[in-house]
Amino acid sequence: MINFEQWRNFYRARFFMLFNRHERAIDGLERALAANPRFSRAASCLGFAYGSLGRDEEALRCFREALRIKPDDAVALFDIGFILERMKRYEEALEAFEKSVSLAPRLDRAWYGLGMSRARLGRHAEAANALETAAKLQPMNPHAWYNLGMAYHTSGQPEKLAAALAHLDRFDPKMALRLINDSKTH
Repeated sequence: MINFEQWRNFYRARFFMLFNRHERAIDGLERALAANPRFSRAASCLGFAYGSLGRDEEALRCFREALRIKPDDAVALFDIGFILERMKRYEEALEAFEKSVSLAPRLDRAWYGLGMSRARLGRHAEAANALETAAKLQPMNPHAWYNLGMAYHTSGQPEKLAAALAHLDRFDPKMALRLINDSKTH
């Protein structure tokens, strides 16, 4: 039997999220979860709504609940890593991103998060490895290529930096110029 209460509240909340009315969305998502406590999608959306308001502890709680409901949810693990990274809890974020990429090896944003966490922990050669995968999965992502170039620079790989710069310059010359300037000053 279809749980109309769950879906009515969920889609009402999604409507409010479209217009950045996150407080109103939270109410609807909480009602959707009350109607079906095993509704992992609503738990994830609730985490996103809290995160959009900068309420990171609540967002983290919701993403962890989504993961508890659906333990193999690579996107929920990515979301946990994203929030932990924003909270400057880099080791924990790194662990979440590692689990995410192991579950979904083609999830480019999880590879990107993994690379960024490794870079923040000073593990630049490892960061470059993860960012290489992110860049291969999303070849037109200027942020992945910029950060890959910086990881190459920081880990002392000038030839690879030049190759990343040449690729980036083909589709985002402004970001390429930024990479040139930033790699000179760091």
